[in-house]
Amino acid sequence: MTVWDDLVGQIRVQEQLAAAAKDADALVTAVSDGKPLDQGSKMTHAWLFTGPPGSGRSTAARAFAAALQCTSPDRALGGAPGCGFCDGCHTSLIGTHADVQIIRTDLLSIGVKETRDLVRRAQLSPAVGRWQVIVMEDADRLTEGAGNVLLKAVEEPAPRTVWMLCAPSLEDVLPTIRSRCRHLTLSTPSVEAVADVLIRRDGVDPERAHSAARATQGHIGRARRLATDERARARRAAVLKVPLRVADVGGCLKAAQELIDTATDDAKQMVEEVDVKETEDLKAALGGVAGGRMPRGTAGAMKELEDKQKRRKTRTQRDSLDLALTELTGFYRDVLALQLGSRIAIANVDVQDSLDRIAESSTPAQTLRRIESVIACRDAMDRNVAPLLAVEAMTMALRAG
Repeated sequence: MTVWDDLVGQIRVQEQLAAAAKDADALVTAVSDGKPLDQGSKMTHAWLFTGPPGSGRSTAARAFAAALQCTSPDRALGGAPGCGFCDGCHTSLIGTHADVQIIRTDLLSIGVKETRDLVRRAQLSPAVGRWQVIVMEDADRLTEGAGNVLLKAVEEPAPRTVWMLCAPSLEDVLPTIRSRCRHLTLSTPSVEAVADVLIRRDGVDPERAHSAARATQGHIGRARRLATDERARARRAAVLKVPLRVADVGGCLKAAQELIDTATDDAKQMVEEVDVKETEDLKAALGGVAGGRMPRGTAGAMKELEDKQKRRKTRTQRDSLDLALTELTGFYRDVLALQLGSRIAIANVDVQDSLDRIAESSTPAQTLRRIESVIACRDAMDRNVAPLLAVEAMTMALRAG
């Protein structure tokens, strides 16, 4: 099993990264010997991975990082880097390699302070590997100030440092940064490819794997959760009942409140265990005693952690609500396909009766307006409109059609 096995449906990207990893060895040797660099090398110091959610941007970056740190003895004999078994590959993939820093955020943004810490780390020489690799999975969440801090590091990188930035699209990254990166675009993998991974790697029943892959339209992470988490399946089933529950104003308001409550509960369950562990670890580090008072001077650190946990919970709630809105969009997309007699595959075949009912009782123009209302709800939340108000406006618009 190579490091590329989890890179689903991205043959072209895999070939480009494998070629770059192979050239990386020659580049390290040239730098060490003081020789001029090969201008035709496929390796460079900064990469930008873009693609729709679920396409595997961070997976591609992690696989590339592992290939760069591969220590397989077969490489000396001309073997391809990225064996997947050596210590360099294994520790890079699970996030414990000393020279591979994986940056993701549970918060709404990545600020200047965190970025400056990364830039300082990027100036260090590799400790045990060939390269100092920094993978930023949420480059689209950099604030403007943080982006300007990062720009300097990307413009003048250390000789053995590689930056890997991941974002949904080019427009989500500052033009000055993206112009200094080699750009790779990932596409949404096919339903068959995602189902195959769920069956092969996660041991999911084939029928459930295909159902989850089809329902999530090729989103690998969501498909895995839907196939393996009963709670996720129950939440999705509740969301897909919303179109049938907005027949009157009372139903609209009740459906909106339930969507918010479900997102809140989902976020609470996802972050609660992490929050408790973080709090206990910090208390222990500050010299606190179980059940006793904290030492003087530690209130500031505890307050900072509480603020961080609150921001993380807010983002998790928004992500959960955004997922519900994505599923609603998929529902109405299927309705529109039925109304127009399209030959595209229906994603939500498990609620075919509901699709048929909505398709027969409305027009394509109404369906398009309903899709637009869901998109408007997402835009409103991006502008920090109160989630309940945004969702209530959306459910009322769904009723009006």
